[in-house]
Amino acid sequence: MVEAPISEASGEDNRSSSILSQKRQRCSSISPGDGAKKSCREDKRLSATLFDLNILDCPVCFEALTIPIFQCDNGHLACSSCCAKLSDKCPSCASPIGHIRCRAMESVLESTLILCPNAKLGCTKKVSYGKVSTHEKECAFSLCSCPLLDCNYTGSYKDLYDHYKFIHMNSLQTLLNTFSCGISFSAEMNISDKVLIKADYTRRRLFAVQCFRESYGVYVTVRCIAPSAPQVGEFSYHISYTSGDGHIMTYESPEVKRICEVSHQIPQENFMLIPHSFLRGESLEMDICIKKKLNQESEGYPNYPFGNSMAA
Repeated sequence: MVEAPISEASGEDNRSSSILSQKRQRCSSISPGDGAKKSCREDKRLSATLFDLNILDCPVCFEALTIPIFQCDNGHLACSSCCAKLSDKCPSCASPIGHIRCRAMESVLESTLILCPNAKLGCTKKVSYGKVSTHEKECAFSLCSCPLLDCNYTGSYKDLYDHYKFIHMNSLQTLLNTFSCGISFSAEMNISDKVLIKADYTRRRLFAVQCFRESYGVYVTVRCIAPSAPQVGEFSYHISYTSGDGHIMTYESPEVKRICEVSHQIPQENFMLIPHSFLRGESLEMDICIKKKLNQESEGYPNYPFGNSMAA
């Protein structure tokens, strides 16, 4: 096991030789059999020092290597995503790459543990180097940004709720923009505003109702401002919209995407599309119900395909 980063190395060549000698003596002093194999495996669990974490980055895209890792016949490495972009041709020597796994580097990667980047915020987990970015998205200590453009506040998802409620909401806004999870509420917003923040006072979560005007119509989605940590919980949502001529559109999303920062990118899934012909001017008036997920059977609404709406 390699733990990094670690302060200055204290090992020298003599010490390394001594450790290797001690390991051989311990293994040789045990009679053959499963016990000997187990003891030797346990002896291998030694901490070491890695001076430069950059050697665990892909030499092509410079991002952290993730399994699977591939090598060419000359030993040059590349991550799987880069191999596809390179048309399986090594950029260093033009040899074929993308078919031979580098098992040794994969083992090194799995054995290299580093502290979570949120360690100073309270996270105590150590994760393998190639899984840091994945862990950050799921870490309950990850910082979330205030959804207001002119506010630079960042904090945990719990602190963000308190910040937004006490700093950005007056008594009227508190009355209009708070809701209870599992109970339908009205959401009225101008399409040009793009974002409407709703606060769930029962679970202390912030949700962003977002709309995006495009050539086909207006995309509407709901996102939870929090990391994808188990402690946050998973949610689904239901939207109902009535057009000017009385047509009712409904959409049931099986998932509320969790985000640490509000993004203005058009959603690729879990959205309702309102055609331009169904719009009533520049204002959207919708009924929304956000529910804590238990299981699909208990949600109470039919599951429509991602990105589709149903008009009555």
